[in-house]
Amino acid sequence: MILPSANDVLGIAVKMLGSERLMVKCQDGKERLCRIRGKLKRRVWVREGDIVLISPWDFQADTRGDIFWRYRKNQAEWLRSHGYLKI
Repeated sequence: MILPSANDVLGIAVKMLGSERLMVKCQDGKERLCRIRGKLKRRVWVREGDIVLISPWDFQADTRGDIFWRYRKNQAEWLRSHGYLKI
């Protein structure tokens, strides 16, 4: 399981926008338009309500980011119990 590093942010997928884009409500209080990274695009299905790990872009960091990991239900519970996830 991948844990968030210094630049990464946990969030919840709020709305599917089509193609590989989603609106994600992040733990830092911002809502970002995120895209699913090419490595995950056809391997992992991301649905509304899933806990995801995003990497904000270098520019437009407050509004855009890339999703590079989706946590399963048991992994999300582990994150909550260990204090990583506060949403």
